[in-house]
Amino acid sequence: MAMREQCKHFQSRTYESGEVARFCQLDLAPEAPWRCPENCEAYAPRLADVGWAHGSLIEPAIEPEPDVPPGAIASVLDSAEDIVNDVAPDVLSEVRAEQEAEARKEGRRWWRFGR
Repeated sequence: MAMREQCKHFQSRTYESGEVARFCQLDLAPEAPWRCPENCEAYAPRLADVGWAHGSLIEPAIEPEPDVPPGAIASVLDSAEDIVNDVAPDVLSEVRAEQEAEARKEGRRWWRFGR
């Protein structure tokens, strides 16, 4: 079974690079973006676009599944999530430091009231 795009909990984001993220808002699809659980208890049809005609702008195709044994996709994705979560605080602090340095260099202050 593929991701149920008609579920109200399904979300998709397309970034400037063309990369597409497909996921369950409730984080109940451990094998996203490839498939939802077989009998997901949270499945609810999306009602906002019932009866709409969708145009020709279509999201890019989902990349092929990784070549891993059946049932192991969730562990591969969990490992990838752990890597991102381990690195995220360091990356955020580096970005904030760069932004603060840039603001000081340009003599800008984020608080403009009272000037």
